[in-house]
Amino acid sequence: MKFKILVLDDEKNIRDIFGLLLQENGYLVETAASGSEALEKAKTFAPDVLLLDMNLPDITGMDVLSRIQRYLPKCQILIITAYGTIRNAVEATKLGAYAYLEKPVDNDELLLMISRALEVKKLEAEVEVLKTELTSRYSFANIVGTSGKMNSVFQMMHRIARVEGTILITGESGTGKELVARAIHFNGPRKDGPFVVVNCGAIPRDLIESEFFGHSKGAFTDAKTETTGKFERAHKGTIFLDEVAELSQDAQVKLLRALGEREIVKVGGTKTIPVDVRVIAATNTKLDEEVKKGNFREDLYFRLAVLSLRLPPLRERAEDIPLLCEHFLRKYSGELRKEIEGISEKALEHLRRYVWPGNVRELENVIYESMVLSDDMRLDEKNLPPRIKARYSEGESDSGLGCEPETSAAEGALKRAGQQAAERAEKSLIEKVLAEAGGNKTMAAKNLGVSRKTLFNKIKALRIQG
Repeated sequence: MKFKILVLDDEKNIRDIFGLLLQENGYLVETAASGSEALEKAKTFAPDVLLLDMNLPDITGMDVLSRIQRYLPKCQILIITAYGTIRNAVEATKLGAYAYLEKPVDNDELLLMISRALEVKKLEAEVEVLKTELTSRYSFANIVGTSGKMNSVFQMMHRIARVEGTILITGESGTGKELVARAIHFNGPRKDGPFVVVNCGAIPRDLIESEFFGHSKGAFTDAKTETTGKFERAHKGTIFLDEVAELSQDAQVKLLRALGEREIVKVGGTKTIPVDVRVIAATNTKLDEEVKKGNFREDLYFRLAVLSLRLPPLRERAEDIPLLCEHFLRKYSGELRKEIEGISEKALEHLRRYVWPGNVRELENVIYESMVLSDDMRLDEKNLPPRIKARYSEGESDSGLGCEPETSAAEGALKRAGQQAAERAEKSLIEKVLAEAGGNKTMAAKNLGVSRKTLFNKIKALRIQG
C-alpha cells in the first residue's frame, strides 16, 4: 500500500521538487497552489499527509489546517514555514499539526519527518482497531442468556452503563462479575479510559495501601523507586475492586477516604493527587450480612452500593444452558481445531440437572474438557466428566432448575424447599469430589471449576467435615 501525500505551496518550483522527491521514495503525490485547490483535492485524494505552507494567496494556512482536520481527522499535517511565520507554525502544532519544518527544507529531514508522521498514523489506527475489538468483545451481546433473570440483568446493565454512579455487583463465584463490569465500562462514557482490576483478596494486608495509591521512593525498606497505584492508573477510567469483602478494616478506612475525597496520597508522600475514577466493586458474599456481623464497614457499604446488580447463579437460569453450550462450542472450535456441531439432548439433560457450584465458569470448563475428549461431530453424555453424570435423588435432581422469588406463603415454602434440596445436592457433590481427590482441596476446587477460597467458604457454610 502506497501512502498519499498532498503538497500545498504557492511556489511552483517547491511543488515540483517535493513532488519528484516523494514520488522517487514510493509515495503517491498530488500538488496544489492554493488553499481552496488543496481543499478540493483533499476531498477526493484523501491524503495521509499534508505538507502545508503557511503563506497562501487566498486563505490562511491556519484556515486550511482547521478545515482539513474536520474533513480528514486522521490526516497528518506537516507545516512548511518561513522564518517570519514560525510563531504561526508553533501555534499550528498546538492545534494538532504533527510538526513544522523551516525553509529551506532539508530533503532527508523532510523524508524522516514524513516517515515518523506515518508511523504515528499507523499506531493511531492500530489503537482504534484494538478499541473496536475491545468494545465488540465486551458488548452486552457477548454476555449469553435469554432467561427472564438475565433479561433483567441486561436491562439494568444498559441503564447503569450510561451513568457515573458507583456499582456493587454481587453473585457467586463463576457468575461472570468481571465480564459484566468490563461490559459496563466499555459501553459507558469512560470506554476510552483505562479499566484497572484490583483483586482485593490477593493483596497482602501490609501492601494494600501501596497497591491502591502507590508509594514514594524511600517510603519503606524496599521502596527503591516511586510507583503509581491502581487508583492513579485508573484516572479518567474505571477501577474494578474484585472481592472487596476481603479487605481488612484498616484497608476499608483508606478506601472510604479515597472514595469520599476523590484524591489520594502516596505512601510516604505529602502531595494530594486528584483522581477521577468510576468504581465498580464485586463480591461473592452477602455484604449486608457482613455489615451486620461487623466484618464490613456500613459507611463503605453504602458508598459502594449506590447502584446494585445481582448476577443469578446458573442453577437459577438453567434454561440458558443450551445457549451457553453453543457459545462455548463456537469459542473453542478454532483453538482445538474441532468442528463439533452441537450437543446431544441426553448430555443437555445431565447439564440441566447438575447443581453448578462453579456456575458459568464451571460449565465452560466442562464443555472445553468434553470437546478435548470427543472424537465425534457431536458432544454426547459419554464425553461429560463423571461428576456431571452422577445421579441424585428425585428431590435433588430438580434442584438446579431454580425459581424466581415469589410473594405467597406456599410459593415461599416451595422456594425454601428448593434451596434446601440444592444445598443437600451441593454438599453431596462437594463431599464426593473431595473424596475422589483424596481430601486435596486444591485439586477438588480445580475439578469443581471454582477457586480454592470459594471451596473453603462452601465447606464452612455447608458444615462439611474434613
